[in-house]
Amino acid sequence: MTWTVPLATTSYTVALDPSSRWAELVAWGPHGVEDGPSVFTNAGSVHFITEADAAPVEYAPLGLRPFSGADVAVRGGSWWRFDGAVSDGFLRLAFVDELTGLRAELCYQPVPGTDVLTRWVEFSNGGASTLEFDRLGSAGVCVPTVSGARLTYLTGQWSQEFTRQSVALPAGGFRMESRFGVPGHAHVPWLAVQDASGGPAYGVSVEWPGSWEISADVEPSGLTRVRAGRLPSPGPVLLEPGASLTTPRVALASSVDGLEGLASVWHDYDRVLAGSRWRRPRPVLYNSWEATGFDVRSAHQLELAKRAAGIGVELFVVDDGWFTGRDDDTGGLGDWTPAESSFGAFVSSVRELGLEFGLWVEPEAVSPKSQLYASHPDWVYRIDGRPLTLIRNQLLLDLGLPEVVSFVKSTLDSLLSTYPISYLKWDMNRPPTERGRPGAPFADLDAEHVAGYLAVLDHLRVAHPHVTIEACAGGGGRTDLATVARTDVVWPSDNTGPLDRLAIQDGFLLMHAPHLMSSWVTDAPGVFDPRPRSLRFRFVTAMAGVLGIGADLSKWSDAQHAEAASLVSLYKQIRNVIHHGAARVIHGPAEPTAATQYTSEDGDTVVVLAWNTGALTGAPLVPGRSSRVRLSVDPDSSYVDSAGNRYSGAHLKHAGLPFDWTADHDADVVILRLQGSETGSTNVGDPVG
Repeated sequence: MTWTVPLATTSYTVALDPSSRWAELVAWGPHGVEDGPSVFTNAGSVHFITEADAAPVEYAPLGLRPFSGADVAVRGGSWWRFDGAVSDGFLRLAFVDELTGLRAELCYQPVPGTDVLTRWVEFSNGGASTLEFDRLGSAGVCVPTVSGARLTYLTGQWSQEFTRQSVALPAGGFRMESRFGVPGHAHVPWLAVQDASGGPAYGVSVEWPGSWEISADVEPSGLTRVRAGRLPSPGPVLLEPGASLTTPRVALASSVDGLEGLASVWHDYDRVLAGSRWRRPRPVLYNSWEATGFDVRSAHQLELAKRAAGIGVELFVVDDGWFTGRDDDTGGLGDWTPAESSFGAFVSSVRELGLEFGLWVEPEAVSPKSQLYASHPDWVYRIDGRPLTLIRNQLLLDLGLPEVVSFVKSTLDSLLSTYPISYLKWDMNRPPTERGRPGAPFADLDAEHVAGYLAVLDHLRVAHPHVTIEACAGGGGRTDLATVARTDVVWPSDNTGPLDRLAIQDGFLLMHAPHLMSSWVTDAPGVFDPRPRSLRFRFVTAMAGVLGIGADLSKWSDAQHAEAASLVSLYKQIRNVIHHGAARVIHGPAEPTAATQYTSEDGDTVVVLAWNTGALTGAPLVPGRSSRVRLSVDPDSSYVDSAGNRYSGAHLKHAGLPFDWTADHDADVVILRLQGSETGSTNVGDPVG
């Protein structure tokens, strides 16, 4: 039996093996690739391993695949046989272990209009004994590599998230994971696989805001097999008789156009996940954190708001420090009451400036000095008889407790109903340490926290649909697809230094679309590359996604305010092309000229953001040539820039768009209109209100 799942331009074909013990991959690629002999079929004999170990197995228990890597491991072992298929909207393949009563349904659901396939497994225990899962993957998938694999992944640490890495894997294995209870800063739950020689790219992304794992193995046959899913941490995960368990979804994507094409597929998927919300204009925001820190006083904040409004900002966000007991990072978390009795009047004053109002919260955290902790010390993760560990002078609430979820919902409801708040920045700065709950030693704490977290976000989406939600976890610590589906923008990193941020954004755009990427203009130097850059460079960097400003505007000169106002105005003209068009990183930050191209949905407008990241040529003092950026455009068309210069598409594609950098001119924005299109077609900034 064979089943093909059609996607937008590709398809995914699986078949039942002759022994009816597992499903295996037949084809994955452009439509029609399934019509012919499978590139995955083992054509040789099997020695010292099982048939399943050599097969392109989709999902198998450890009992069936003991040597080459199984997807699920149940204590005592598990072996199963095929028990039927249903194909109605999406594909379900059922397998059962007759000895233990474990039933597994492998689920395949295409995402309409995209080349993304989501996979997960639904388990049920029809036996008489509790089953213990030590490994709980969501999917296994094979990639048809020939000469070994090239893996591209995103790694780093706090303030260095989304660093693009690549490794050649001729044989052996590769593994990434997070035990932090969130995806974490060190690795992102995303992986791209190509043949070592390049070519088509295949992607895997785990839709899970808790602990996770992804591994890849180049198997003896030459295939590269990827396993992905949640990490049972702490484990094992128990399944009682009569109970059921569903693994997180894993998204699979492919493109014949390599990493650039794969990024476009992921961008499309981000937009599908957001539904109509992705069309919502993302306002230009000002965040006061870097200007004031914990010293939040209404008069000072209002002065910053006036300056922000003067340069065209549309939203004013008050960060940490606005609530009772929050004079520093040792207190206040959990007591979400404004410190100033005149807070409501302050919010009204901000809105009278024509600005929307936003607020920072960290609803999963609690300070030991807070009133909340004094009243409910049993609401935090803890182990009886063991000391509590402080990280950032705070503890973590157990969102697996229904009463904690109710408290968080009611707290946020109260804030959003009492004050006209249109933007909520949800932060999370503290992973769990003592992952325990007295009286419940076998609770699946990671899954329960995830369920509580997502339940709160789902509640906010229904109860307060007008509120824009920003996902932040100490920077880019929680940027998984489950979070992205419920939020509007993502904070990739606390590092706002211009050159550092350019590298962070380069990696981010491999995984996510620009309409999610919040980026600020600040005065902060980079952590890893503190070389100074112009105000224009900082603005153009932040324009690559959702523009924000976090500098201390009270210290800017009149000339800086005027330049900022001009750049904000320019950004509003191109905002819809940036957020709704097709984005492609043309040159990465390691190139002397870095550049990202955005093409409008109708193809009539091309926006190029470019930065000088390398040495100057010495011109005009000595002979030199313009830097060139080859664009992805139709070679048979013609384009005109804002100054009236005309370029043939062939010139832009093969010779490249020229840039002449100087010490005072280190970044640029070029708007190209398709010749013959309406003159005003690029004035696409939507009003925010």
